[in-house]
Amino acid sequence: MSKKAFITGISGQDGSYLAEFLLEKGYEVHGIVRRSSSVFRERLEYLYPTYKDKKLFLYYGDVADGSSLARLLDTVKPDEIYNLAAQSHVKISFDIPEYTADVTGLGVIRILEWIRESGTGVKFYQASSSEMFGKVIETPQKETTPFYPRSPYACAKVFAHYVTINYRESYNVFACSGILFNHESPRRGENFVTRKITKGIANILAKKINAIHLGNLDAKRDWGYAKDYVEAMWCMLQQDKPDDYVIATGETHSVREFIEEAFNVVGLDWEKHVIVDKKYFRPAEVDILIGDAFKAKKILGWVPKVGFKELVRLMVKTDCEEVGVKI
Repeated sequence: MSKKAFITGISGQDGSYLAEFLLEKGYEVHGIVRRSSSVFRERLEYLYPTYKDKKLFLYYGDVADGSSLARLLDTVKPDEIYNLAAQSHVKISFDIPEYTADVTGLGVIRILEWIRESGTGVKFYQASSSEMFGKVIETPQKETTPFYPRSPYACAKVFAHYVTINYRESYNVFACSGILFNHESPRRGENFVTRKITKGIANILAKKINAIHLGNLDAKRDWGYAKDYVEAMWCMLQQDKPDDYVIATGETHSVREFIEEAFNVVGLDWEKHVIVDKKYFRPAEVDILIGDAFKAKKILGWVPKVGFKELVRLMVKTDCEEVGVKI
């Protein structure tokens, strides 16, 4: 009998790649999507022809609604829960801090309480974030590095991270946190800086726009490929003991470097098409993040497969193809 996985945030970048990964491993995959004025399921549509009749099930739901979430989990009875739901845009979290805290922070409590009360022994994965390190205390950052969050989003993630540890230690819940550093792909949301750059390039080539407006070009991040990172999530729940792991490439690149690499793919001078706009700066900046994934490599056997240049090229190429531009 196949395992059942329950994914919150299944329609997002990571959720869609994780669903694909688990379906290929023979899982029965269940996920919740929020009801909104638009239907955001584009990242999952390609899976339906193969899996919709017996392996992939989607429900309307929200981690902010504990009672309906509990009823759904009672019905599905999953073996593994992957909590990827969040208001995950850092800049936007300054505009809607209360909502961010509710979904990104308290949403985790609602799931963990269901696990505790159900007594089912279900395994739980929490999507922690490198943004928790914020104004970094040490470089590179590892599992023992102190947190110094610099946004409402990061603060909510720190709460979620520690409450996951608390339920593991207090109630013997099999609960893991993956401290994932920035991970991108052609499925990245269009309001995130990497996708804003690659989609902007495609629109410049298609003569739809002439410039991209961006914020701090000097911020440095550890960028990996989202499809690689979801495999690490699954690996964590296959271990004998639950634990927390940093997932990262161990390299850092500035936003400026990402821009240069992306524009090089299409042979354009980026300085003619990028405008620095102060409105995209954060109230409190995170200057540099770089992760040490030694523990994940040693215990999980996980290593990133796609490098920085390959990732940038993949994203640019895909966005150009979507607007009918060949490169």
